[in-house]
Amino acid sequence: MSSVRRLSLVTDEVHAPMPERRAGALRVAIATQDMKGLNAHFGSAKRFAVYDVTREEWHLVEAVAFDEVSDESGKRRTEGDDRITPKVEALRGCHLLFCLAIGGPSAAKVVSAKIHPIKVPQPQTIQEVLLRTQMMLRTCPPPWLRKVLAEAGVAEKKPSFEDED
Repeated sequence: MSSVRRLSLVTDEVHAPMPERRAGALRVAIATQDMKGLNAHFGSAKRFAVYDVTREEWHLVEAVAFDEVSDESGKRRTEGDDRITPKVEALRGCHLLFCLAIGGPSAAKVVSAKIHPIKVPQPQTIQEVLLRTQMMLRTCPPPWLRKVLAEAGVAEKKPSFEDED
């Protein structure tokens, strides 16, 4: 059984397993080995940095750490040793998942949890990922992101002819 640790910023409030998403924010998970960059495959990621991102700012929500990760060989150590399901469960509530790579079965589990996986070809800093996400939100988001935004309740209200004076 895989152990999951959640590290989040502590305030005077009592936190639920995953803090509530900020209003109008997109929740983004980034696969990382060192909390500095997007530099891990989904299965081998030791941690996921989880951020709430809006057009104007981003906030670290938590870091989710795992004791057991895949060695990227595609083989399980023992029969029934599932390291993917705990990761997917830990990321529930996220809208986007950035990683270097993700296998087909893992991607299917992520998508069924309503998380949109995004493979990035080269490692980059977490700040670069967050700036790129903000740029997509500020400009004309691609259709797949508009769908994610609508499902997350983040999409802007479309102007209506009835709204005019």
